[in-house]
Amino acid sequence: MERRTFVKTMLATTGGAIAAPAVARAQETFNWHLITSWPPEFPGFQSGPGSAEDFAVRVKAMSGGRLNIKVHPAGTLAPWNEVFDACSAGTAQMGHSTSYYWMGKTVAAAFFCAVPFGLNFEGHNAWIYEGGGQELWDEVYGDFNLVAFPCGNTGVQMTGWFRKPIETIEDLKGLKMRVSGLAGSVYKEVGVTQQTMPAGEIFPSLERGVIDAAEWVGPYQDARMGFHKVAKYYHSTGWHEPSTTSEIMINKQAWESLPDDLKAVVRNAADACNLRNYMWYQAVNSEALDDMVRNHGVIASPLPDSVVELLKSTSREVLAAKVEGDPVAKKVHDHYFAFKEKWSKWADITDKVYHNQIR
Repeated sequence: MERRTFVKTMLATTGGAIAAPAVARAQETFNWHLITSWPPEFPGFQSGPGSAEDFAVRVKAMSGGRLNIKVHPAGTLAPWNEVFDACSAGTAQMGHSTSYYWMGKTVAAAFFCAVPFGLNFEGHNAWIYEGGGQELWDEVYGDFNLVAFPCGNTGVQMTGWFRKPIETIEDLKGLKMRVSGLAGSVYKEVGVTQQTMPAGEIFPSLERGVIDAAEWVGPYQDARMGFHKVAKYYHSTGWHEPSTTSEIMINKQAWESLPDDLKAVVRNAADACNLRNYMWYQAVNSEALDDMVRNHGVIASPLPDSVVELLKSTSREVLAAKVEGDPVAKKVHDHYFAFKEKWSKWADITDKVYHNQIR
């Protein structure tokens, strides 16, 4: 009897010693800062469904208030183009941006955001979630003391706004166009002069003729900017950004400090925002395009096939050159396009056929 009592006492004591830290861990509260590349109240990115602010709200609710995130727009704790460095250094625990902004750090980053003539929303996310893309993202960002997940998506974008219609490849030559990402390098090869500028400068530059064309996001965001007031030719489709993905990036030490249940909360909140943001864009873009065509004289049309084919072949050459001599970027490039080749065969006999049939 005494021995059994002694064993029970030891088990209770040991169990308590093991359980106490776990209980304390489950009750620990974290107060984090999230910096973004977006201005205040920028819908779809800073605010609104699937945005940085929506992500913070979801995390707080799902964690029962154990992980509280204060969201800071661009220019408050860090400039829009220094979010990556600030999170890497631990100035802030989290950031919300788009990974192709960090091509200067590593070309491989662009593949997790948007690739010219690459995967659309369904294909891109299939690659990230189930096709090995996330593991590659972990590898690339791990070298910069970061982890990252998809957290928002504009879907396929528009080619952009033009003062004159693009009917042949000759119409592109000599154009001054505001364009970002890998597309700028592609346009340069066909005679376009790439211009980079912050959002607030695009409209006045287009209005004054400083630039001849501009790409931004899609109908909803473009209408807010007023581009339809100074350029009437709106070409599609967004060959340059077929699935522009927003990212949540997290300082690696901060990430590792979280207990497993809060890591799961962060991942699930990011997943929810990724889907919700895409669905929101699908709804508001259709309404905005209809309004601009019906009420503002916008002429929306696809680029001619001959132009698209040249841009496609040029994109392949530019991408191959970009990753040459960079083993990490080439590894991501080859993996991405190997997945795309298989997925496209599936999409060709399902989604493509269906969309053609319902027109």
